[in-house]
Order: sequence, then structure tokens, then C-alpha cells
Amino acid sequence: MLCMEVSMAYVRPNFKSKKELKDAVAAGRTVTVFQPGLGSVPVNGEIDVEGPHFPQPHRWYGYVTLEAGRVIKVR
Repeated sequence: MLCMEVSMAYVRPNFKSKKELKDAVAAGRTVTVFQPGLGSVPVNGEIDVEGPHFPQPHRWYGYVTLEAGRVIKVR
């Protein structure tokens, strides 16, 4: 099976806004990234994210930096 890296993913927990995501990361909460069924996400590096999760309509988009599988920075 071919495992490709994706360029857009969701964050966990499911935030309703980018501000909620930024506040959680700034507070030191654990935020992770996943992409159900479409490939793997990097453990370290940068990736585009969107939310809230499907089936809700996406209302926000961001670019995050990952370290050891955790979001450490949001842009």
C-alpha cells in the first residue's frame, strides 16, 4: 500500500475557530494532527490544517508547526 503525505489535515481536539486552536497551543494543551483515510501526516514539520471537522463546514484554515506529533505553533 502506498503511503503518501498529505498537505491538509484536521486537528484534535475539534476546535470551532482558529482562535480556539491558537489559545489552546499558547496554554500548552496537547493538540495533534490527523488525516482520516488520506495518508499520513508528518511527526515533525509543517502542515496546513482546517476546521471544524467534516461533516461540519470548514470555517477556518491555518498553518501549524509540529514537533514530536504535537502542534507547537499556529499561523
